[in-house]
Amino acid sequence: MVKIYKVTMRADIVTIFPGFFRGPLEHGITRRACEMGLAQIKIHDLREFTHDRHRTVDDRPFGGGEGMVLKPEPLFECLESLALAAREDRAARRVRQSVVLLSAQGARLNQALAAELAALDRLVLICGRYEGVDERVADFIADREVSIGDYVLSGGEIAAAVIIEAVTRLLPGALGNEASARQESFTAHEVVAASGPDSTCGSGGLLDYPHYTRPADFRGMKVPEVLISGNHDEIRRWRRERALKKTLRNRPDLLQSVPLSAEDTRTLRRLKETEQDS
Repeated sequence: MVKIYKVTMRADIVTIFPGFFRGPLEHGITRRACEMGLAQIKIHDLREFTHDRHRTVDDRPFGGGEGMVLKPEPLFECLESLALAAREDRAARRVRQSVVLLSAQGARLNQALAAELAALDRLVLICGRYEGVDERVADFIADREVSIGDYVLSGGEIAAAVIIEAVTRLLPGALGNEASARQESFTAHEVVAASGPDSTCGSGGLLDYPHYTRPADFRGMKVPEVLISGNHDEIRRWRRERALKKTLRNRPDLLQSVPLSAEDTRTLRRLKETEQDS
């Protein structure tokens, strides 16, 4: 039996491809969060806010250039129909609402931004399309522009699905085990520190440490002895070292913003020396 929670976030997605979301929203944690009443997600077809027989949502840009740009009229009318708080109230954070334009020119999505969006009462995602969106949408409707990475997609639908997934899994109750989100890659150091140290060794902003499960010996590939030793202090040290090692190898940039202990610094120095010798 699914426990029903009070809705903590309402999300609206504005798109010209509403059918796209039948897949992403009907599986996994997002579906679970909606079924539990934690989240309420509505899809709005932008073409329903057009007034010509071709249901036109795009046009060529002034000044020339390749491609088509989403027109302002349908987007303004759609957003006005959502009865949001005034933009100045949203900007001043007098209400917990935000309108996000998904754009390759936006700020990059990270775990901290996902947590910020998860704390909202209402989130509106505008899926950009084609070569862009009329700039008046960014200037007068959206509160921020967000990108999911330094690459270009044909539209914002995939980005919207990514943001919805990243946000809904942070809603209290969505994961079932609240500790799960605290020990994942990119989880803020403050969140980990608040939960207190234990052998699960939250990432604290580093990449996650390696995980193993049964069997302990699979085709001669054995689980590290320390993980089955029962010594929680040793497990915690091993996991921290492996998290540092993986971060140093795959995302060394993260080490610039993660609080490091004296032991971490010594571990990193040793790992770098070992890497140079190999």
